[in-house]
Amino acid sequence: MAVRWVPALVVAALWWWAVLRMALVPGQTGFVEGAMVAGGWGLSLLPVHVASAAAARRESATKRPTRAWRRRRSDAGSDPS
Repeated sequence: MAVRWVPALVVAALWWWAVLRMALVPGQTGFVEGAMVAGGWGLSLLPVHVASAAAARRESATKRPTRAWRRRRSDAGSDPS
């Protein structure tokens, strides 16, 4: 399980390095830092807009329709019983 996290942590550390470098010394940053920052930001938007068709089918199959429930109106008066 740790093997999966190591590459993610390395990429995250490199992204933060590029962000801090662009923020603290913008005159010395180059194309690589800019590409890393822009790519990381764009990648963060990806899961919001992209889902596999199988996952969408699986999600829609688990949702059940709900039945509407009508509330009694408060000005309808009380029940005569």
